[in-house]
Amino acid sequence: MFDKLEIDSVIKSFDVNQVLTDIYLKCQTGDIIGILGRNGAGKSTLLKILFGTLKAENSFIKINGKICDRPYLTHGLLTFLPQEDFIPKQFTIEKVTRIYLGKKANEFFTAEEMLEKVRYSKIENLSGGELRYFAIKLLLNLPTKFLLMDEPFNGVSPLIIEKIKIMIKNCSQNIGIILTDHDYRNVIGISNRLFLLRDGGLRAVQNQTELINWGYLPEPK
Repeated sequence: MFDKLEIDSVIKSFDVNQVLTDIYLKCQTGDIIGILGRNGAGKSTLLKILFGTLKAENSFIKINGKICDRPYLTHGLLTFLPQEDFIPKQFTIEKVTRIYLGKKANEFFTAEEMLEKVRYSKIENLSGGELRYFAIKLLLNLPTKFLLMDEPFNGVSPLIIEKIKIMIKNCSQNIGIILTDHDYRNVIGISNRLFLLRDGGLRAVQNQTELINWGYLPEPK
């Protein structure tokens, strides 16, 4: 099934600082949309507004043509990977997987050497890379139309990043994905559409040269 998500006319300020100004973004099934921007540009803010857990002065969200102010309240619409850890640390991987996936939990570990080895470990005993990989795979296996990912590559080794990118590409055939990360090379490498969040607005970007022209990347020496 083909799904379409649109967010329009987003305005968000913190005190006197206007972070987002009249943002428009469309995501549909098959998209992997990358959003780049400097610290404080408003990337995480935009994702939280889109998810519905942060209120903006103005925003207009539609999913498949229907207005949806707080998508996170409707099961199966949007899933969100935040920067911070969200899984209870005292739970084992096995328990968390069964809570989220139910009867499909066992399939989750099939032919998954990396997670099979730590299947009965507590979340608190995982490395940062293992936990991020597990959280991303878990969310990608949930029934959802769209997935928002905030810093999926942060603190993750290059080997695990490659595994994550493969998972994202495979799952994007059935859902729409919006992600943001400071690791611009991997964001560029995986995205089929790329934007730079700068001065409160989204600028469509075609290549790395445009990121240099916009001042996001330094001039090559």
